[in-house]
Amino acid sequence: MELYLIRHGETLWNAENRLQGTVDIDLNEKGRLKAIELGNQLDCVDFERIYSSPLTRAYETACLVRGRKNLHIQRDERLREISFGEMEGHLYTEWIDEKCPFKYFFTNPELYTPPAKGESLESLCERTKAFVIDELEPLYNPSNPEQKIMVIAHGALNKGIMCYLENNDKAHFWGDGLQQNCQATIFSFDGKIWTKKN
Repeated sequence: MELYLIRHGETLWNAENRLQGTVDIDLNEKGRLKAIELGNQLDCVDFERIYSSPLTRAYETACLVRGRKNLHIQRDERLREISFGEMEGHLYTEWIDEKCPFKYFFTNPELYTPPAKGESLESLCERTKAFVIDELEPLYNPSNPEQKIMVIAHGALNKGIMCYLENNDKAHFWGDGLQQNCQATIFSFDGKIWTKKN
């Protein structure tokens, strides 16, 4: 089984370097065009299922990437982006300022504590792991090992999924870095082990 794990297209807040989290922001025109482009690249891939975050930027990306395929997009609350609480809408420059208590999010995630009303990385990793174990892994069918699944969500959310797939601890939460908007990372699953393909 192959999993195509995709980050949503660009939004106005991405372009402005603002923390989005759970705020429901639409794609901008660049984000829509990139999603259509990715859809064209994946047009020949025969997906069996598509999952999306319930947030508009991910769902719209999923619709555009799906293109002409006649597939239902299943929105799942477990794929909602991490909440940055009271910091949502703030600029990244505020977030990474030396005096900001949340500055460790990208540099030393093992030291990160969320803002008021925000979600911890532990909570994010628990719900993404549950999504993979309860929703994705049972789809594996040894008589159809070529089946392909698409999941479209968010930067931190996708890294939470990857933490489970790659068996990373909190200190290595970001692995090889944040996915770009509309970037697809592909994993294969043999019924027991997940392996990164690209």
